[in-house]
Amino acid sequence: MEIMSANASDELAALRALVAEQALQLDKNRIALEAEVAKRDAIITLLRGQLELLRHRDHGASSEKVERKIEQYELMLEEIEATRAEAEARSGKDALPEAEDEKAHPKRKPLPDNLPREDKVYEAPCDCPTCGSTSFLKAADKVVEVMEHVPASVKVVRHIEKRLICKDCDTTVAGEMPKLPITKGKPGPSLLAHIMVAKFDDHIPLYRLSEMYERMGIDISRSVMADWVGRVSLLIAPLVTLVKAYVVGTDRIHTDDTPVDVLDPGRGTTATGRLWVYVFDGSGYKDDRPKAVAYYYSADRKGIHPEAHLADFSGVMHADGYGGYKKLYGNKITEAACMAHVRRKFHDVIKLKASPVAEEALSRIGALYDIEARIHGMTADERRALRQQHARPLLDSLKAWIEAMLPTVPQKQKLAEAMRYALSRWEALSVYIDDGRVEIDNNIAERAIRPIGIGKKNWLFAGSDKGGERIANVLTLVETAKMHGHNPETYFTRILTVIRNYPEERLHELLPWVMAPAAPAEGSVA
Repeated sequence: MEIMSANASDELAALRALVAEQALQLDKNRIALEAEVAKRDAIITLLRGQLELLRHRDHGASSEKVERKIEQYELMLEEIEATRAEAEARSGKDALPEAEDEKAHPKRKPLPDNLPREDKVYEAPCDCPTCGSTSFLKAADKVVEVMEHVPASVKVVRHIEKRLICKDCDTTVAGEMPKLPITKGKPGPSLLAHIMVAKFDDHIPLYRLSEMYERMGIDISRSVMADWVGRVSLLIAPLVTLVKAYVVGTDRIHTDDTPVDVLDPGRGTTATGRLWVYVFDGSGYKDDRPKAVAYYYSADRKGIHPEAHLADFSGVMHADGYGGYKKLYGNKITEAACMAHVRRKFHDVIKLKASPVAEEALSRIGALYDIEARIHGMTADERRALRQQHARPLLDSLKAWIEAMLPTVPQKQKLAEAMRYALSRWEALSVYIDDGRVEIDNNIAERAIRPIGIGKKNWLFAGSDKGGERIANVLTLVETAKMHGHNPETYFTRILTVIRNYPEERLHELLPWVMAPAAPAEGSVA
């Protein structure tokens, strides 16, 4: 029998103690890691919830503040999720168990059917590695689909007009080549469409586009593209005019405006222009008429501009409290004020300090919005009946409560200002109760003005008053096209392909609500 020496026994005991200590440390690390994962997933869940609330809220903080919060949360989510993926890759955890994966990651959509498929086949070996046999039965293939990026490309299309000469009379006959968007120019419709949408919808300055093309080995200078943009703007002008005429020809519109910096070479600085938006959208009360949005530019914010824009309009106009609109209201135009603006003023009070009175106001206004959420999408008559039954008592009670509370609060504080603002606008705030085609607020216009706010971060300023007008006109067509389900680049390609040949009396056929959206092209993601 072999006897273990005392030294060997001590070494074994020490080894066991070391293993036990390491096991304990690993267990502690595992518990700490699980806690960290749980904390991380809780943060991700919270951020996703906050994003959903911000994206779907119908009232509250101003749209620009909401956009900034969304951007901040998106960035936080990107960083947390990227860190999680990096940690999983570092630990060799390429694939999570199915149940855990569903909790940690949102369900992935199947890859679009319209994308082209390329097969890469990996042949099985001809010899069995176990027994060396060469006789096999066919088994089901394992297929894994992944998306690969195909770099953007530009091609040259040769338009060849075949010509023949008559042997008998020397008459030349030829095929009929369509008129190109730019006569004697090199750009085709799809290239022009890409440039227009990249500049006005994706907000990419032309000098950056030029750098992108240069990486593809194509020399298209900024000045050349600017020339093309000007020419395309002229081509689409008749369609823009038709959209604007349609919007002011409706009887319900939403309006808003936003400042835009404009270069002022005479002073060596920038001046402040204005972009105005007018929207018709009756989807909230099942109006079958097409939705549309019209943008206008002016060099200042004088009331003469909306007066000119709406010279032919008659109906209800949703707007904020801008004084320049006052001359418009009367026989032709009825003012509908925005409850969201009232709510924001009470919300601003709470941001400064806690206020039970402001909280009560927000609670009462929130009850009105709860009713709107339930009746959205009903007919105008149904909305009117339900508002009169349920919303009118709440609205009357809100007014009486504000009138009773106003004398009890300090008159120079923001709370009193919010109350006075609401009472001064009460008649216009109440219009929606008796008309199912009127909304409780002006959020439709605020959503339509949002692309300009996003774009200003990249534009920094418009190059001139003419540039401001161009922005307004192109956005009119881009945003209206998006309202009707069009990919704006595809839509612009289609209209630029035919517009120079299209009969003037039939131009309405090219409007976004008349043309059906094109099916996604092969190789594109819808």
